[in-house]
Amino acid sequence: MVVVTVPLPQYGVVANEPDHAEIGQLVDDAIREHFAGRKIVARGLSVDDHPNHTVDDLINIILTTGTDRYDPNRTGDRYANISGKHIDLFGFRRTVTPRMNLFANLSWGFYHGSIEVRGHPTRLDIVTVYDASQLRAVLHQYEGRSDRKRDGFRFADPHHAADAVLGVVKLDR
Repeated sequence: MVVVTVPLPQYGVVANEPDHAEIGQLVDDAIREHFAGRKIVARGLSVDDHPNHTVDDLINIILTTGTDRYDPNRTGDRYANISGKHIDLFGFRRTVTPRMNLFANLSWGFYHGSIEVRGHPTRLDIVTVYDASQLRAVLHQYEGRSDRKRDGFRFADPHHAADAVLGVVKLDR
């Protein structure tokens, strides 16, 4: 497992919407450098959603347990689905190629989705990079939507979830 730090002092969400493409290129370059050719699932995380933890705390939890879901009683805004299927995490599946476009989509989704759900934007602080071969896609349907999605995943071996983590990208402020 590797922890990659990408300095992004220009990445903010309070004053203006960030340039998702520009920031995305920097983060995607770091992912390409460390995970080239791999089939991955990338999951974004904001420390703002975890007020009792620092970014480094969350990274340690992820590296130790394989997930940022450290509290089994904590509910997320998107874990409910019509079929009641077990989902360990949500993420974007990609093959890491020179043309891969990942972080701009992740950043845009977090920015706009957070406004929709919480009324304010959220900045990403961590991207967890998983080995896609160690996860199983869960076909599910969100409550209130008619389309079926494949963005939910469960661990192939839940007793060794940390083994699915290839690395973490820390997005320095």
